[in-house]
Amino acid sequence: MKKLICCPAEKIPKVIPDDIGYVSLCESSGSKERGKGVGHIAVNLKREIRRAGLKPSNLEWDFTMIALSIAAADESFQRNKSFDGWTRQIVLDVYLHDPSPWNKVKKSIEKTAHFLTGDFWELNFLDDGMAAPNINENKINNYDADCVSLLSGGVDSLVGAIDIVSDQRKPIFVSKVATGDKDKQKQIAKALCASESHLQWSCAIRKPYNREGSTRGRSIIFLAYAVLATSAIKTTDYVSIIVPENGFISLNIPLNPSRLGTLSTKTTHPIYMSGLESIWNEVGLKIRLERPYSFCTKGEMLLNCKNQKLLKKLIGNTTSCGRFGTYKRTHCGRCVPCMVRRAAFIKANLKDLTLPSKGYRRAYVFENLKDAGKKSGSNDVGAVAGACLEVEEYGVNHFIGGALSFSDSKDRDGYREVFERGLLELRQLLESESVI
Repeated sequence: MKKLICCPAEKIPKVIPDDIGYVSLCESSGSKERGKGVGHIAVNLKREIRRAGLKPSNLEWDFTMIALSIAAADESFQRNKSFDGWTRQIVLDVYLHDPSPWNKVKKSIEKTAHFLTGDFWELNFLDDGMAAPNINENKINNYDADCVSLLSGGVDSLVGAIDIVSDQRKPIFVSKVATGDKDKQKQIAKALCASESHLQWSCAIRKPYNREGSTRGRSIIFLAYAVLATSAIKTTDYVSIIVPENGFISLNIPLNPSRLGTLSTKTTHPIYMSGLESIWNEVGLKIRLERPYSFCTKGEMLLNCKNQKLLKKLIGNTTSCGRFGTYKRTHCGRCVPCMVRRAAFIKANLKDLTLPSKGYRRAYVFENLKDAGKKSGSNDVGAVAGACLEVEEYGVNHFIGGALSFSDSKDRDGYREVFERGLLELRQLLESESVI
């Protein structure tokens, strides 16, 4: 496939060319009847928006169509067929209700998508796409809210949710439904007495061709759903979307040369966040991204959480693992996100309350990190150990190199220090496991 077109279902032709794929936006495409080359995404989104009592603007809706299309293309072009086995050249046409404001920022969107996925994007925004879902005025839900916050079901989003409520802010919590996390997201919202202001939306994708499993672009949907939620907050000022992610993971500085480029995810990286915010503001969306934990490690987030009792009650059922689905919804214990989680408990002097899934007796499949090396899969333990030893020998500045060149002098020290402290937390974990 050389090109993907994301459009309303009625624009998909009966005969599909071999070099073009089609994805229907927010409508069933009749993929089973049409066969290969046709897919769809987020078929229930319009209904879910109406059910939530939202009336998004066409600007907010068109950004969501762009985000859904980027995610669909990301999962439809296989990396192993590219010239280097990873980096792709993606041509994507997206039908919008009003493409004119988005054509003015097309290059910025392509650049931001490139940073997120590592691929080269050519975007074309076309007229005659669907308008934002309409709703009767008497069915609009008047949310008593002053901000939007992402709620994934992970540790950081739990701490963020607790802190926001403790600070007397009134958020709309937005969750992107993921397998195994839906009930966890509901549990957190309920514990915070926020069930009525919790939006959970799916983005199920039916790919037009063979699936690409790296899914670097899917996170943009989460932020697009948050943009839709901002429509419920009536103000002439900027609306904040809160992204609760620790600074060590947000930076995601490669721990060894094999983790450079797109092998290192950038879903909350400062460059990506500022890129999206600039795009929104330039087209007239008054949205501000808040990243309150940019200079905190995960351990520091746990240590300083504003309701420790509630944290201990809920943290055991949160998800951190990068391979959660591989082990029947149980944390592997040895991937970098799992090790950061385990190290955070040590830093905060908290008992690790992580719960096993049904069928497992242990919280982590690989509890003993000393034996969780190459023989049992990807050697993340070795990568972390190597990084710790390299920083010890040559210093953190040598290790980081130019990874922080994007930041100004004021923030650069903060980013360097949060990376150094995050790596120290991991070192303490590895020392406790006799790895180093």
